[in-house]
Amino acid sequence: MRRGRERLEAEAGGSRWITRSWFSRTARADDWWAAFVRGDVPQEPRPDAPRSPRSRAHILLAALGRTAPVLSLSQADCAALAPLVSEWFARGATDEAVVRALTVGLPSPVHHPAALVRRRLTDKLPPEPLPPEPPRRPLRLLECAECGVPGRPEALPGGLCGACRDGHAPAHPKATLPASTIRARASETRSEMALRRHERTPA
Repeated sequence: MRRGRERLEAEAGGSRWITRSWFSRTARADDWWAAFVRGDVPQEPRPDAPRSPRSRAHILLAALGRTAPVLSLSQADCAALAPLVSEWFARGATDEAVVRALTVGLPSPVHHPAALVRRRLTDKLPPEPLPPEPPRRPLRLLECAECGVPGRPEALPGGLCGACRDGHAPAHPKATLPASTIRARASETRSEMALRRHERTPA
């Protein structure tokens, strides 16, 4: 567990610092906590997450005949066409939008359902969406678990400052930081983040 502070952005503008306690069920090394403060720790998938034997695209195609019986597809057809439907999903299309594109205005009769579905999935493919905005990196500060003094992750191995590890804790533990100190530390953090973004920007 680590204690610290994090700056929250308000929807109406402005921000405020709040005190947080972060807990990990798995024992973490100090370099992991340093990455966490920077916002670089990836989300780990749940090991017990259920896995479906068939994809969302395959299920949609297999059920297509319920909406339009003339578009009933075989198992092989569904497997072959599923990647095309998955591309629609990757571009933000809903199940209803795909079914509508495949079933509205069908010719009569339909001689080759799989060929017609393939043609519509290809010709009516929606445009690629605009790239999402990069996520904001969190602004976080760690504090000593004993005395509450703030510090960089590398200065708090095991969650303790040097004074508390040596048994020389401050006389007034967990004192509230002055607002000027918090502002100065926040400004320093923002400057470091801006420098990192500048270094990553191609010339």
